Amino acid sequence: MTDLPAAGLALRTLLRSSGELQLYLEEEPVPRPGPGEVVIRVEAAPINPSDLGLLLGPADVSTARPGGSPERPSVSFDVPQRFLRALAGRLDQPLPVGNEGAGVVVAAGEGAEELLGRTAAVLNRMTYAQYTKARVADLLVLPEGVTAVEGASCFVNPLTALGFVETLRMEGHTALAHTAAASNLGQMLNRICLADGVPLVNIVRRPEQAELLRAQGAEHVVLSSEPDFLEKLTDALAETGATLAFDAIGGGRLAGQILGCMEAAANRRAPAPYSRYGSDTFKQVYIYGGLDTGPTELARNFGFSWSLGGWLLTPFLQKAGRERATALRQRVADEIRTTFASRYTAELTLAEALQPETIAAYYRKATGEKYLITPNRGV
Repeated sequence: MTDLPAAGLALRTLLRSSGELQLYLEEEPVPRPGPGEVVIRVEAAPINPSDLGLLLGPADVSTARPGGSPERPSVSFDVPQRFLRALAGRLDQPLPVGNEGAGVVVAAGEGAEELLGRTAAVLNRMTYAQYTKARVADLLVLPEGVTAVEGASCFVNPLTALGFVETLRMEGHTALAHTAAASNLGQMLNRICLADGVPLVNIVRRPEQAELLRAQGAEHVVLSSEPDFLEKLTDALAETGATLAFDAIGGGRLAGQILGCMEAAANRRAPAPYSRYGSDTFKQVYIYGGLDTGPTELARNFGFSWSLGGWLLTPFLQKAGRERATALRQRVADEIRTTFASRYTAELTLAEALQPETIAAYYRKATGEKYLITPNRGV
């Protein structure tokens, strides 16, 4: 075990029962590893939409009030009172943040000594910190020469994209659709589907997003902002036979529109005698994100053979089983510079991540923008 510092900085989020949410940096003792554990000096940790849910929750970011010092900044926000009851479980508890990241193993407990000095990615929900402790089971040791920045986003987006295709196979579908498809995750999914021969319908909002995907080989791209969106979506679903969709938007009408177009596509492919219950083709939409936090609206024009549910990575991996999950993680490691490469809009120190103007930028969750926290830079 190498010599470790006594303490390091970590980002904390605290929602007070008064309705104030505060982000701040706290000096904490650097953990020591037990058997089967390691300590990682975190070099890079991405800001994913799933991180923002804990980091900021339902805070009104327009109410940002900076505080602290340049070295130890803090920022506070107002949270509308109507949200506090649903968040009762986290009130007045400082919480660590950061689902994933990567860095160098600087200490190892019994049974993990061979990992000392290796660069590894980690999934442990505590990566917005200079040092983090993790079980060996929660690591992905990166190939020699791969940097922490290259491996920082090894888990959430890559395994989610792979999980979508695995879900397709497990549930007997043959093609799928995806919303917010020009995102970092969406581009990975497009590359996977092209490599694996899985027909994919990409749904985006802006023409430049469509061009980005087409330049990467995407065959079916439809724009939800166009007046003939539903007609073109039905055409793409009919051509591919997609009966499964993953929706990052969540709120609004899009999930219901996809189900409606799947129903129309099914009737177009195999016309059947009229039934008041709709077609026999089963249609499944999974909501896995909340870019729109409003209610999900369904027009119910898609018969009765359908399902709308939620999809999360951890339950999927548990369902897939250890052997299959290990194989998926190995594919990520093997293709980290190709299929699963991530690009970042900016790299932020811990202090920079707490600047109100920076928070406003990454809170937008704009397609194609992804931010990286580098906890040990600038300190």
